Amino acid sequence: MLSRVNHIAIAVPDLTAAAVSYRDTLGAAVSEPQALPEHGVTVVFVELPNTKVELLEPLGEASPIAAFLEKNPSGGMHHICYEVDDILVARDRLTASGARVLGNGEPKIGAHGKPVLFLHPKDFFGTLIELEQA
Repeated sequence: MLSRVNHIAIAVPDLTAAAVSYRDTLGAAVSEPQALPEHGVTVVFVELPNTKVELLEPLGEASPIAAFLEKNPSGGMHHICYEVDDILVARDRLTASGARVLGNGEPKIGAHGKPVLFLHPKDFFGTLIELEQA
């Protein structure tokens, strides 16, 4: 069911500082910031030859990233995103096996303009999993 790793997401307290660090210190190509109000985050993507790193900061007080940063003020790994061929088939297969989809179970449009879902970290050994339609 899983395909390639689309990105690894890192929550950061200061998106501008994180982007500058990746660009200037690590020499990476970094995208422009993109606000995603439906997800409560602002993101940039660090483009790598084999995948991406998503740096994300809270957008609004209700952002799930704000709660994450309260527990981890310096930031840290937030989730890993895998591509799937058919997100609805993947969702149905996962829920049939007992995995929990966060939210209402319906995909939302993610930063790449494709449907995404998040899976409960307690079902995957403490790791928040994002699935993205390939």
